[in-house]
Amino acid sequence: MKPPKDTLTEEEIQSGLSNVLKDGITTQAMVTLTGGVFLVSFALKMGASNVFIGLLAAIPFLAQLMHIPSVYLVEKYRMRRLITVSASLCGKIFLLFIGLIPIVFSSDVRVLLLAVAVGFRSMFIAVGACSWNSWMRDLVPQNRMGSFFSERMRLARTLDIPLALAAGMYIDYWMKNFPSNELFGYSILFFLGFSIGLLGVYYISMTPEPHMGPPESTFKFFSVITQPFKDKNFKNLLAFMGSWSFAVNLATPFFTVYMLKRLEMDVSVIIALSVLSQIMNIAFLRMWGRFSDRFSSKSVLSVCVPLYIASILAWTFTTLPEKYALTIPLLTAIHIVTGISTAGVTLASGTIALKLAPKRKATPYLAANSLVNSLAAGIAPLLGGMCADFFAGRELSLTLKWISPGREFIFQTLNLQQWDFFFFLAFFIGLYSIHRLAAVKEVGEVKEKVVVYELVSEIRRGVSTISTTGNLRRMALFPFLLLRSLLENRR
Repeated sequence: MKPPKDTLTEEEIQSGLSNVLKDGITTQAMVTLTGGVFLVSFALKMGASNVFIGLLAAIPFLAQLMHIPSVYLVEKYRMRRLITVSASLCGKIFLLFIGLIPIVFSSDVRVLLLAVAVGFRSMFIAVGACSWNSWMRDLVPQNRMGSFFSERMRLARTLDIPLALAAGMYIDYWMKNFPSNELFGYSILFFLGFSIGLLGVYYISMTPEPHMGPPESTFKFFSVITQPFKDKNFKNLLAFMGSWSFAVNLATPFFTVYMLKRLEMDVSVIIALSVLSQIMNIAFLRMWGRFSDRFSSKSVLSVCVPLYIASILAWTFTTLPEKYALTIPLLTAIHIVTGISTAGVTLASGTIALKLAPKRKATPYLAANSLVNSLAAGIAPLLGGMCADFFAGRELSLTLKWISPGREFIFQTLNLQQWDFFFFLAFFIGLYSIHRLAAVKEVGEVKEKVVVYELVSEIRRGVSTISTTGNLRRMALFPFLLLRSLLENRR
């Protein structure tokens, strides 16, 4: 492996960016096969409780505490590629171990071993992410960050769609034909994910690394890791990221459980909804990337965060109090809005931290961002998992009743049970995160309504090329026209 270079040629930069794109594609394929719906379903099949599902969601975030020693490694040895590749390889080995759990070990220890394996894997991911973020800050040109990372995400998620559908159909087929060995079907997914992950390690190992520059004459670790908390603007960003991560992860880990248990949906149907969300995500990624470079990452967040928060609140209306005629249409709408908003939030929340971190001194800033983000995201599902059983026996409902001679009409307007309470609480914490975002300052930021006007114009042009039907255009534009109207009224 070649040592870092003081300067990179344009050819080396382009070659490196190409490898980063390929790494993104293989990493997404690995995550699709070994995480999300498949990991949760795998855990449930092994007898995992609500508390364990919350723990499973929390472990990767709590493991981000490894960012603290990772900062020391990066700043002390200044070999970011070596650290990233080594940590990535070690983390992927645990995917192989997870796949072996139902084959090698008895049922009474499987859930425990799954938690241990996810924990160790997450710690290695955290170590690698710390050095990788700092590395990308110096490798990717700043004026292209938004468009480059949006393209990386778009390519990765384009592959994710057919892969997730195929894996979902494969699991349903396996369950029907091999019901006595259903866990082995998931093992095959983990083995395949491990193999694909090794390809990603190769691509990232071939990516050139710019030199970090000479270290400070006296390296004081405590002084380095506290630098971000002395920067007022970056502290405001940390406050937003912390509150936002807590809100999102209080609800998000339980969406799959909610659909599997409460709505009793098949894995393939859940995957189909996830794919719909991914399609919308891909469709809007490039647009959000252009807006991030043209305006600012904060401007994109100011539009996407409210949309995502609204979609979380909408989950509480998918049962009234049980499944009803509008459950599937509402879930469809939720996944569409979630896909659109997640594209902007994921992209902009990553690039805004990269932009606000000082060049060649980004390691402690990006580590602090990941640490605060991850602690909030880790605590939230833990609390959710511990409280799930408590809320299972409780219900809050609001009913409208109309009584007239010979007739009585009852309409259930609100019904909160178990996970619904988390969705509702996440909505209010999300509103607070919008307040914290307003305090963040970024060069080039514009008001939300400017981004919404541009967004509506882009969608109108895109829909016009597909159909000249006025009703179709109005349907596609409706959520954005509504958001624009709300922003205008607010002012």
